[in-house]
Amino acid sequence: MDSKNIKLPKIDFSHEDLKPHTLVWNQVKSQVHKALVEYGCFEASFDKFPIHLRKSIFESSQELFDLPSQTKLKSIRTKPFNGYVGFCHSSIPLYESMGIDDANIPHKAEKFTQILWPQGNTSFCKTVQSYSEQLSELDQTIRRMILESLGVENYMDEHMNSTNYLLRLMKYKTPQSSENEMGLSSHTDKSNITILYQNQVNGLQVLTKHGQWINVDPTPDTFIVLIGDSLHVTDSGVHWSVWISYWSIPKAGYMIKAPKELVDEEHPLLYKPFTHLEFIAFSYTEEGMECESALKTYCGV
Repeated sequence: MDSKNIKLPKIDFSHEDLKPHTLVWNQVKSQVHKALVEYGCFEASFDKFPIHLRKSIFESSQELFDLPSQTKLKSIRTKPFNGYVGFCHSSIPLYESMGIDDANIPHKAEKFTQILWPQGNTSFCKTVQSYSEQLSELDQTIRRMILESLGVENYMDEHMNSTNYLLRLMKYKTPQSSENEMGLSSHTDKSNITILYQNQVNGLQVLTKHGQWINVDPTPDTFIVLIGDSLHVTDSGVHWSVWISYWSIPKAGYMIKAPKELVDEEHPLLYKPFTHLEFIAFSYTEEGMECESALKTYCGV
């Protein structure tokens, strides 16, 4: 089958009875597991997002990117992925982004807003905080379902409590006739879960485990959910790892490893334990950027 004709599974998380141990929970959990085993990602419908918030998050993104460069650069990168990234590298000339740590927490959203708008910007602050808070709920639902599907519920509290969030607003400018049309090269995310929301200018592709590239064309009211490298290790390779993104990421110092219950003679250990920041640091080295898989090169057994 031609890859462009393949559609990602679409899963609805909007049911009001979607609670652990209910029939609808188990049905959706089964859909999530099947989708991640086959594709490593899926399309998610989540009606808790009102239309005005969907519209506002793009308006807020545009407001941020319209700021002068010297203003955006005030958000200093203190660690990988947070802060401002401009059109600073020949390999990604079309890409601009801003990462906001723990934007779901009100005082942290306010602190970030004050950096760019010392006089305050209540609308921007409320929008990014509300958006992030809603997606945190979706992320936690999905991760709970994954751990239940793997039969490692006893790690639930540890896993949930070891997570921070990162909201990344991204903009890809229209290429000139002489410029490469690629915004970012093929890569896997280094998060637990990435939740993407885009305007209707498509450009995302995902690689299936069968080696086919799928053009992702989500509807305006859905999100794209992708499993990242960190959770790929936690589930011992059961799920296939693969523009506004929302990441759940392991906290600093937390040791990422496969639960012992998922490792046996038929399913040997694939990756040695590691911390997220150490892995990120490696992925930015020359070796990490040039190898086919940073995860396998860094901690593969």
